[in-house]
Amino acid sequence: MTMTKFESLVLRLADALRARGWRIAAAESCTGGLIAAACTSVAGSSDWFERGFVTYSNQAKTDLLGVQGHLIAEHGAVSEAVALAMAGGALARAPVQLAVAVTGIAGPGGAVPGKPVGTVWLAWGTAAGLRAERLQLAGDRAAVREATVDAALRRLVDAAG
Repeated sequence: MTMTKFESLVLRLADALRARGWRIAAAESCTGGLIAAACTSVAGSSDWFERGFVTYSNQAKTDLLGVQGHLIAEHGAVSEAVALAMAGGALARAPVQLAVAVTGIAGPGGAVPGKPVGTVWLAWGTAAGLRAERLQLAGDRAAVREATVDAALRRLVDAAG
């Protein structure tokens, strides 16, 4: 995946964030830092991109973002509750106005009943409120991760716009 694929979306996001004077953080599991990489692939991103949290393991979600262990135990790491907690944790732990979080099953393994490969929970928002969306994405691991980055950037553009 080339980060230039997302350049137009990232430039739209940059313009919207600069106009508001906002900064963002990304909390990523299944994308492993690809959202942060897309954001920082454009010059001047230090104006609006604050930090990324790559929380691939459940312990990292707890340690770095404050996701409560009982949420993971009750709902699974790939769930609306955990995605919302990740986004909330990023907002609480970074000097930002907007955060995005993703947790999912990129494949080829990892599927569980009710959560096939391609299941991704995306959460985003501000201190005023968070939203979450379940995505069911097709394709191989690379395609699922790429489509997740695309969806996350689009939600950020909408939220900042």
